[in-house]
Amino acid sequence: MTYIIAIDGPSGSGKSTISNELAEILKIQYLNTGAMYRAVTHFFLENSINEDASDEQILSMLGKIKINFIDNEIYLNGKNIEKEIRTDQVTKNVSWVSANALVREKLVSMQREIANEKSFVLDGRDIGTVVFPDAKYKFYLTASSKERARRRFLQNESELTIEEIEKSIIDRDLYDSSRENSPLRKADDAIEIDSSMQSIDQTIDAILSHMDKEDVL
Repeated sequence: MTYIIAIDGPSGSGKSTISNELAEILKIQYLNTGAMYRAVTHFFLENSINEDASDEQILSMLGKIKINFIDNEIYLNGKNIEKEIRTDQVTKNVSWVSANALVREKLVSMQREIANEKSFVLDGRDIGTVVFPDAKYKFYLTASSKERARRRFLQNESELTIEEIEKSIIDRDLYDSSRENSPLRKADDAIEIDSSMQSIDQTIDAILSHMDKEDVL
């Protein structure tokens, strides 16, 4: 029997780290949907596509994109772009890209196709509400903006100060939760976990405690 674990939550809440390690523990697949939106953002920026682009331009660009994962690292049109998608420029633009209805339609379709007929952990902002509303397990992972900024700062992937990172996180929370297409929100049947004061292992244990014994190896 296969199942889907949907882990949603705001930027910097630790979704990717938790989801990746959880998948390894359960010996199932992990799909980093956030990386997929960052990959599209990177591709748009490389091709001078901005927020004012027409639907025709967006559709044309989407038709040229092929995304796949190898050893949990993302490849765009055959090139590993794991480092490129973590730049401040991508982070600054990923919100408007992920809010675009055409982009979301394309990537949601890809996500459903990839996770079809296999057990998967997927993390994002609309996994439990839009992509897999019937997922067996739904979690909403959150943390304070200060803690999320601290984690991002320690990753040493940004040139911003910790205060600037926190502001960008707060701004993105507002944008993601108020956008028209697939806004960030907790699914009605999702279990909320605040990881502000928890370690990775403690957070994973909290998730596992809500799963059926037969699904936990």
